Formats: sequence, structure tokens, C-alpha cells
Amino acid sequence: MTSPRADRLQTFAWAGAGLALVALLWTLGPILAPFVIASVFAYICDPAVNWMVARRVPRALAVLLVIVGLGLLLVSLALILVPMVYREGVMLVRRLPDLVEMFNAQVSPLLQARLGIDLQLDAAQFRQLIADNWTNAQDLVPIVLGHLKTGGLALIGLAANLFLIPLVMFYLLQEWPRILAELQRIVPRPWLDGTMRVINDIDRVMSEFLRGQLSVMLLLAVFYSVGLWIAGLNFALPVGVLTGLLVFIPYVGFGGGLILAILAALLQGGGWPPLIGVAVVYSLGQLVESFMLTPYLVGERIGLHPLAVIFALMAFGQLFGFVGVLVALPVSAALLVGLREVRDAWFASPVYRGEKPVIAHPSDEA
Repeated sequence: MTSPRADRLQTFAWAGAGLALVALLWTLGPILAPFVIASVFAYICDPAVNWMVARRVPRALAVLLVIVGLGLLLVSLALILVPMVYREGVMLVRRLPDLVEMFNAQVSPLLQARLGIDLQLDAAQFRQLIADNWTNAQDLVPIVLGHLKTGGLALIGLAANLFLIPLVMFYLLQEWPRILAELQRIVPRPWLDGTMRVINDIDRVMSEFLRGQLSVMLLLAVFYSVGLWIAGLNFALPVGVLTGLLVFIPYVGFGGGLILAILAALLQGGGWPPLIGVAVVYSLGQLVESFMLTPYLVGERIGLHPLAVIFALMAFGQLFGFVGVLVALPVSAALLVGLREVRDAWFASPVYRGEKPVIAHPSDEA
């Protein structure tokens, strides 16, 4: 059992380490992105590597197979989603005047009759605006490619980062057991039990949240894609996958996906049936997510409230940019464990319990 003096030293040591980590992120933020991305992916993929190693697959081969599989998955998603999203955007611009006319013919009379709001949009003005800027919009891709050719250093930096991410991820996954053993070895022996307990709590919270949320994202992406396809939506796959991926940010995933689905339903026409199908699918999706997937796969015991997740993403993004967004949830999980430790210490303190504190004589600590 450690003394109060040792406990205070450990608290100050952890606080100093946290401040040092924040200062390091602040200073090295511009170059940390590929390392942080690789670390996040390595943490998520480590169970898959351990599963293969347990079945007598050499660790280096297991790491290579996991990285290749993850890379193929990400490239496949990009090749499927990017062209579809681009086509949907072009179709939206082309059909914007028709949507304005439909609004004036169907929605505006309802607003006038029910709420007394007279709202009429000028379809001719929208049509003229699109005609004036359509050529520039079509030339956007050549302009971007031209900038990439002239911005050679930026292109080289992007290529280097894309190459560095799997490289760092390979070494992290390969050396993961030794890294953990070394970190455990350098902790002072009187602090070892408390430190390992805190680290295990942080790992439990992070793994339950990140890996559970990843499972929720994948299942919801399948659900929304299949549901919107049954509802007759032309862009069911990209809208469903994007909705599932955006679910990682509470409320934004459901709201953003619903807006995309409504726009896709309006673009393809067909009147009310596609819109009703979208409403049914997203209503069922919200019920499935709230009452089935999230409680069982993520768990209520984690304690990361959705509003806390949104605040953490925005705050760390503001402070550290893209790297801040990546480390927001792991750091929030660590802070959550630290706050629980502070809460438990407060509940056990003589001040909270109303007990008279025992003042130790200086000679007792000597």
C-alpha cells in the first residue's frame, strides 16, 4: 500500500505527463497526422492481428495481411463513393430549378395556408445562376489537377504521408507487445499497480467505444444501404454508406444522412413514395441504433455522452486541427478515467465523509 506522499507524487507525475503531451501535440501538430492516423488504425486492428497470431500465423505476415486488407477496403470505398457522390452533386445542380418550381407549386401553398407564410422562390434566377457558372464548375477538375501539377511539394508531401501511414502502422503492430512491455518496465515499481489499473481502464473505455462504434457504423451502413435500395432510391449505396460512416459523430450522422437521402429522393423524382420510403428507413434506423446496436455493441457503461463527444471533437479540432480530431476520443477516454479516479478519491475523502482529518506529524513521514 502506497503512502499519501507517494500518491501525491503519482498525481503530479500524471498531471505533468498530460501537460507535456498537450505541449508536444501543439508543437508537432503539423507533422503528426500520419503517425496519429497510423496509431489509431493500429489500435483498432491489433485484435485482428492477435487473432491470427493465436492461430500460428507469423506476426509479421498477420500484420501485412491486416494492412493490405484495410487498404483494399478503404480504396474500394473511395472508388465506389467518390464517383457516385460527384454524379449526385452534378444532378442536384442541374435539377435545382425544377426543385425550386416544385417547392413553389407544392410546399409554398401549404406554408401559406397553414402558417400564413408567403414564400416564393425565383426559379428563373436559379436557372440563370447555374447557366452563368456551369462552365466554371465543369472546369473545376482540370483546375484542381493543374494546381496539383504546379504544387509539386504539396503533392510529394501527400504521397509521402500516404506511404508513411502503412509503414508506421506495420512497425507499431509488429512491435506492439514489446512496446507495452517496455512501457510497463519503465514505470516506478511503487506506482506500477495503480498505473496499470488506470491504463487498463483507459484501454477498456477506448476499445469498447472505438471498436463498438466501428461495428455500429458498419452495420448501419449495411442497414441504410439495403433499406434505401428497397425503398427505390437510386443512390442507395453512397447515401447509406455515408450515413453509416457519419454515425461516428452523434446526431450529425443521422441528420446529415437524412438530408442526403431526401435530396436524392427529390432528384430522382417519383413524387411522395421515395420520400415516404426514406422517412420509414431512417425512423427504423434510429430505433435500431438507439435500442439495439448502441446498447449492446458500445454499452451504456462507457460514460461518453454524445454531447461530450461532439464537444471533444470540436474543441480538439479547434486547438490541434486534423490531428486534434483524431486524438479527441482517445484523450477524452483518458480524461474520463482520470475524472472517475478524482471522483472516487473525493467520495473517499474525510471532507466528503464528514470525518475529522488525521494530521500526520512531519516526523512520521521522515
